[in-house]
Amino acid sequence: MCRVQKLEEILKAGNLDGMLLVNDSNIRYISGFTGSESYVIISAKARIFITDSRYTEQAEAECDGFEIVRWRSPMPGLVETIQQVCKTNGVKVLGFEQGKVTYELYEKLAKGLEGVKPVPTSQLVEGIRYVKDEGETECIRNAAKIADEAFEEILKYIKVGVTEKDIERELQYLIKKKGAEDIGFPIIVASGKRSSLPHAIPSDKSIEKGDFITMDFGAMYKGYRSDMTRTVVVGEADEKQREIYNIVKAAQAEGVLAIKAGVSGKIPDDCARGYIENAGYGDFFGHGLGHGVGLDIHEEPFMSQSCKKTLVEGNVITVEPGIYLPDWGGVRIEDTVLVKADGAEILTKASKELIVLA
Repeated sequence: MCRVQKLEEILKAGNLDGMLLVNDSNIRYISGFTGSESYVIISAKARIFITDSRYTEQAEAECDGFEIVRWRSPMPGLVETIQQVCKTNGVKVLGFEQGKVTYELYEKLAKGLEGVKPVPTSQLVEGIRYVKDEGETECIRNAAKIADEAFEEILKYIKVGVTEKDIERELQYLIKKKGAEDIGFPIIVASGKRSSLPHAIPSDKSIEKGDFITMDFGAMYKGYRSDMTRTVVVGEADEKQREIYNIVKAAQAEGVLAIKAGVSGKIPDDCARGYIENAGYGDFFGHGLGHGVGLDIHEEPFMSQSCKKTLVEGNVITVEPGIYLPDWGGVRIEDTVLVKADGAEILTKASKELIVLA
């Protein structure tokens, strides 16, 4: 069953005549469109792609099986166009993505649609996206391979005196040079004491001898993303740096070992977190163990202490424990992982041994 058919079955079960999609990732998943600022309506009778003059030609090339409808400003505007599509296709109950539609658009739909009831829905397309098919997994494998190759190259670039921003720019260049459509998300580079900031924005700080450098980055390949983090040291690693690094490395291995289809997403978090707690650093690992990866960099399942999702074969997730010590620094090690029936396959292959750069 194709993606659109799966969505149609969900709509039928939910007594919805149609569904309005506004989220770019969901639109790309359902229609194949790689642009933005467009809309999709799926109903039992039709598959409609709504866009303006900027994207009409692109949509015609990318959206196989969809009728392309162009809206204009001021008339016919977006709401008028949706109204006509609904009328033509017998849509009287129209689902919309409650977490993606702005309040402004909701008001326009509620007031402007005659004979059509807009109904909020949650995670309908995301529920289909939860399990990756072979084509999606292959795209993520390619994105992971590109990130691995970029990491090997960036190690040759890092030295005392370059800045965090320099490393960020070089990583961006390398990721695209290796064949990525784009970087997977804004790159994190944090060095020295700043490596205690899990989501640090790269700064003008220069790399100094003895600095930890945490790099969190990924690639985008055909819309799909990889996500990895490695922490390296420049010059020489002291005893405490090696201690913290080895704790995080072992905790990450414990988390990966706990992953397989059928277990709660809380279990791998418990295993990694428990290891760090037993080592005496539990208060310094504040975030969840990982998250889903696909067309978005953060998707379900979110592996944490509050996770209620069950891992299934075909999930692609990250495993990224860390220890962050204020005014000292931190370590995070992260891989992109494919959930299998009997375990996990690590897609990002770069070494997790402590790398000491001269």
